[in-house]
Amino acid sequence: MGTETNTKTGAEPNSADAAGGTTASRALVVVPKPKAEQSFFRPQRRRRRLWSQLSQDPWALAASLVLLGLILISLLAPLIAPQNPFDPAQIDIMDSELPPFWQADADPRFLLGTDTQGRDMLSAILYGLGISLLIGGGAVVVQAVLGVLIGLISGYAGGRLDGFFMRLADIQLSLSTLMVAIVALAVFQALFGTESFGRYAILMLILVIGVAEWPHFARTARASVLAEKQKDYVDAARVIGLGPMRIMFRHILPNALPPLMVIATVQVANAIMAEAALSFLGLGMPVTQPSLGSLIRSGFDHIFSGAWWITALPSIVLIILILSINLLGDFLRDVFNPKLERGF
Repeated sequence: MGTETNTKTGAEPNSADAAGGTTASRALVVVPKPKAEQSFFRPQRRRRRLWSQLSQDPWALAASLVLLGLILISLLAPLIAPQNPFDPAQIDIMDSELPPFWQADADPRFLLGTDTQGRDMLSAILYGLGISLLIGGGAVVVQAVLGVLIGLISGYAGGRLDGFFMRLADIQLSLSTLMVAIVALAVFQALFGTESFGRYAILMLILVIGVAEWPHFARTARASVLAEKQKDYVDAARVIGLGPMRIMFRHILPNALPPLMVIATVQVANAIMAEAALSFLGLGMPVTQPSLGSLIRSGFDHIFSGAWWITALPSIVLIILILSINLLGDFLRDVFNPKLERGF
């Protein structure tokens, strides 16, 4: 009688083989439970390295602090702003075009002067900063949801579905974001009127800018899926019977988050600039709901008449905001660079 060899510890011999007196040796393979390799959320050392590198990079640290400060003051605008620029009862047209505090004829009630409607510029900038950040963040959420979903499905399924989505992304990328937004917003205003557009301006800008920019997330997610689905933990997940949706969202997506975070940071800045450009063209936020772009537009005609601060001050805030986001995005790109992962 042959002796059966079993590689699984504590397993009993097959009774049918023992009864038949077979001499064949059998090896039972134990399939390990798949784990998402090098997940962004699990290794604490990656987070420690992130904070360590941030503290060693003065530009990234300064950009982070400035961005955090801008977000904080925009959230606290209703509490710290001297005036509510949305309340007509607090606005006096006789206070229009007052200069900032460092110039002659300044009014101590308005530190940064007033605009052509008599609104306090400091209050308008604080509220406008919040609206710009809301539109930028909301547009990126729309981009991420559409792009990541399409990229995951495209990269994992492959074949004709992948080809269809990528050709769709190529067509979308061939169209300028501003061109798509101008056409969509102009048609909406023509169909529903300026008053209706003013009520839904924030939502429309978020949707239009978000839908126009999804291919950036889709291409990044697809590239990450193509790299990850060839690894052993994905094969192990298939062997034990996990479905495609669980494999994509539970195991592959966590490994695709670092490059997606970099794209998201850059896209927030792009969305804010797109909103500012559309508002400057008169297709964005209305004058009654000031964003940074609409504030720049409202004072553009008065630059050479002496009221330069109406355009200059929101422009400076917009430049600081975009610069801080881009510097932080460059820092994240360097941190999440796979070539720098060695030794960690």
